[in-house]
Amino acid sequence: MTTYAEAAVENSCLICGARNLVGAMVCCDCQAPLAIVHDVAAQERDPQIVTILGESNVGKTVYLGFLLDMLTQRAADYEAIPKGAYSVDLQQNVISHMARRTFPPKTAMEANSWYWAYYQIYQRKPAPKWIDLLMPDMAGESLAAEVSTPNTFKVIRSLLKLSAGTLLLVDAAMAANGSTQPDFFAVKMLSYIDSMHQAKRDERVQTPTAIVLCKADHCPECFDHPRRFAQANLNRLWNLCENRFSNVEFFATSVVGSLGYATAPGEDYVTPIPLHTALQGVLEPFQWVTDQL
Repeated sequence: MTTYAEAAVENSCLICGARNLVGAMVCCDCQAPLAIVHDVAAQERDPQIVTILGESNVGKTVYLGFLLDMLTQRAADYEAIPKGAYSVDLQQNVISHMARRTFPPKTAMEANSWYWAYYQIYQRKPAPKWIDLLMPDMAGESLAAEVSTPNTFKVIRSLLKLSAGTLLLVDAAMAANGSTQPDFFAVKMLSYIDSMHQAKRDERVQTPTAIVLCKADHCPECFDHPRRFAQANLNRLWNLCENRFSNVEFFATSVVGSLGYATAPGEDYVTPIPLHTALQGVLEPFQWVTDQL
């Protein structure tokens, strides 16, 4: 088996294993940044990959940006050290935009435009341990394309095969208003993961999977009983988790405290404005996943 040090010398991609030319910045096959290979090799230990999934506009970028910011500010029992300047880009992008009361721009579909974050995270409790975590910010449209036509984005399939844990973000506000879109997307995403594991009928996927009910400030009952909310409003997802996934937990989260809406002269669309942030339940899903690692 090729070690990470050997992969760094050969300039092999950490995600898909493809060999690349010396000096290449991104993998020729999956477009993952090759700087990660050299940063991982320097640590001399295997990193854990946590993937954050969700459809377009569910809030993956904002959630991940605030999560990383909380970790670097020593939230709860954690402290985080970014490895490589590229790891700070996502966090900085989200915090700077939200400070100006604007949402960050949508993540591009092209994999070479995604933000990647590689962090060393120290967890003090329940038992002190170091975890090397690699977390990419993937576009919702890219996830939808890969689920619809597998191997459209090889990097997504490779990441999910290597993932030690998964956070699946679901739009609770839409679900509470009666929309079936969040339920169907989540079911498609988990069905895709289930098919990758090729488990038998009586076997279930063991990967820790946190279902994160986003925008829960629009439906406060999410915070009281996330499982009950999912069972009532995301019943297809609930049933699939019960049947095929053995290590699942449900969480509610919210980032924006209040929204305003604005229009520009001569424009016919409305732009949401985040007036202030009020973080609730951002750290808990991540903490649950890392406790399982």
